Amino acid sequence: MYSKNLWQNRTAEYDWVGNYMKASADIVIPVLNEEETIETNIVEILSYIEKELSADYDCRLVIADNGSTDNTPVIAMKLEEQFNGKVLYQRVARRGVGLALKHTWGSSDAQFVGYMDLDMATDLRHLSEALGALANEGADIVYGSRLHKKSKVIGRTLKREITSRIFNSVVKVYLGTHFSDGMCGFKFLKQKHIATIMENGASSDGWFFCTELLVVAEWMKLEFCELPVKWTDDPNSKVSIVKLTLEYIDAMRQLKRKRIC
Repeated sequence: MYSKNLWQNRTAEYDWVGNYMKASADIVIPVLNEEETIETNIVEILSYIEKELSADYDCRLVIADNGSTDNTPVIAMKLEEQFNGKVLYQRVARRGVGLALKHTWGSSDAQFVGYMDLDMATDLRHLSEALGALANEGADIVYGSRLHKKSKVIGRTLKREITSRIFNSVVKVYLGTHFSDGMCGFKFLKQKHIATIMENGASSDGWFFCTELLVVAEWMKLEFCELPVKWTDDPNSKVSIVKLTLEYIDAMRQLKRKRIC
């Protein structure tokens, strides 16, 4: 499943009159009270997409609002209006990254779906690599790994590094998986697999969904592509390690009990 030499399939898609059709992709960006950075960062991401991806992919940024109480919704809706067809704002019923991804991915009509963090901790150049792996290299799911020997991690504290390595080791032992990094906020997959992945156990509404989908995808024997990344830590991250650890432990127990693949 972790083939280093994925088969090549570079056949382009064409419409009924022979015109070349770009592969479509919805890139979800979960947000919560990001009024200070959302406009600047969304514009930067869109600029990269236009310059580097627009020739081959029809990309749309989906801003999934997890219940912001500041001016994030106002700014996001203005961006949606300004970049009509390139930005979509969706308000999620309640907080939870997993809930946001399930909602947006499940309703997407794009060929490929994925998510990344607003702070662009994962270098934007990996977008083209991820979509290329799905479109041209036979991958079903692509995940960024900060633990790959070719990855470059900048500014990460020792505490976060140790926590991440321990968590990923626990996942491997407890759930019998092989992927290296379930916590990196950069994952893409073919939309056609979403429903089955959720049916087979990926149901968490919280952060664990980001790891859970890799677990279930591996149980389903989907084709993986591990992507070494350049990743820069955000010193202003709002994630609580203690709270996240407790959430993950409980979610892992539930996932193991309902394994049906």
